[in-house]
Amino acid sequence: MSLIPGTCSPPHPWPTHAVSPLTLSAPWARTSSASTLGWEGPRSRPGQSAEVCGHAPGPPSGAPVFAGRLPECDCSEVPAFLLECDRAVLGALQTHLGLYKIRRKVIVEPCPELCVWSVLPCTPVEAYGAAPLREPAKRTTILARDPRTGCMGWRLLTQDKGLALVSSGQLGDLRDYHRHRYQHGVPEGVHDLPPGVALPLESNLAFMNGVSFSKGCYIGQELTARTHHMGVIRKRLFPVRLSGPLPAGGITPGSLVLTESGQAAGKYRAGQGDVGLALLRSEKIKGPLHIRTSESGRVALTASVPDWWPTAK
Repeated sequence: MSLIPGTCSPPHPWPTHAVSPLTLSAPWARTSSASTLGWEGPRSRPGQSAEVCGHAPGPPSGAPVFAGRLPECDCSEVPAFLLECDRAVLGALQTHLGLYKIRRKVIVEPCPELCVWSVLPCTPVEAYGAAPLREPAKRTTILARDPRTGCMGWRLLTQDKGLALVSSGQLGDLRDYHRHRYQHGVPEGVHDLPPGVALPLESNLAFMNGVSFSKGCYIGQELTARTHHMGVIRKRLFPVRLSGPLPAGGITPGSLVLTESGQAAGKYRAGQGDVGLALLRSEKIKGPLHIRTSESGRVALTASVPDWWPTAK
C-alpha cells in the first residue's frame, strides 16, 4: 500500500525541491489507486502510536502504517488522523485497525469524498526547507510535504475532483508520476510493497522517515530492531533500469534477477516500462545483471543507489 505524507521533520537533511508559487507549471496528478481512511476519536493518538513503527505523537505527524503515512490534519474539521492506503487493501486495512481499537472510543472509516493528488517538484535546491508550497485551492483539506524524500514534492488531499484544482498548473500523466518515483527508488502501493512480504528495512522505510528505533512496541519491532542494530541488511529495494527488447506484457513481478554466472541476485518487484524496483543483494548490484524472459530471451538490468539515500560518515 502506499501511504500519504505528513509534515514530520526528516532525520537527516536531504535535497528538496521548491515550487513557489505552485501555479508556475508544477506537474501534478491524481493518484487514482489511493484511498483514505479516517481514524477519529478522543483517544486516537495512543492507538495510532501503538500500531505504527514510526513516531505518531499527534498532528502534524508522519509515519508508515500498513506501508503508509500519516498526514497533518485539523482535528476540528477532519478525523484526527488520515491514512492514505492502496484502494486494493482498503477493506483489509480497516478490519486490521479495528482489531486494535479494544476499548478506545475511536471510529475507523473510509473517506471516499477525499481525492489524493501528488505535486512533483520543479526545481531542485540544496537546502532542506525550501520555499513553501502555497495554498492551491480553497477546497484543499491537506497540503503537506511528502516526508519520504524531497524529490517526491507534496501531497494534496482535496474534495475537488475537477481539473481546475491548480490554476495554470500542469496536469501530469499518472504514468509519469510512477516513472518519477521508480527512477528515484520510492516504493508505493501493494505492487511495490506486498503486505506480509515486504520488510520495513529492506524496503528502505528507515530512509523515508518510516521507522523509529527509539519507540515501542509495534508489531514486528523485535525483528526490525535486531536487524538494525546488527547493522547488516543484505537485501534492499533498488531502482533499476532495463535495457534490451522487453516482453510485450512487461517483466513479470517476482522474476529472478541473475548475475552473469547465473547466480540469483534477487527478484524484480514492479515497474513501468524500462524502470522499476528490484529486491537485490547489496553486494551484487555492481556487476552485470539480467532477467530471463518467457520468450527465452534476456533483459539486462542495471541497479543504482538513489542520491537521496544517507551516506556513511
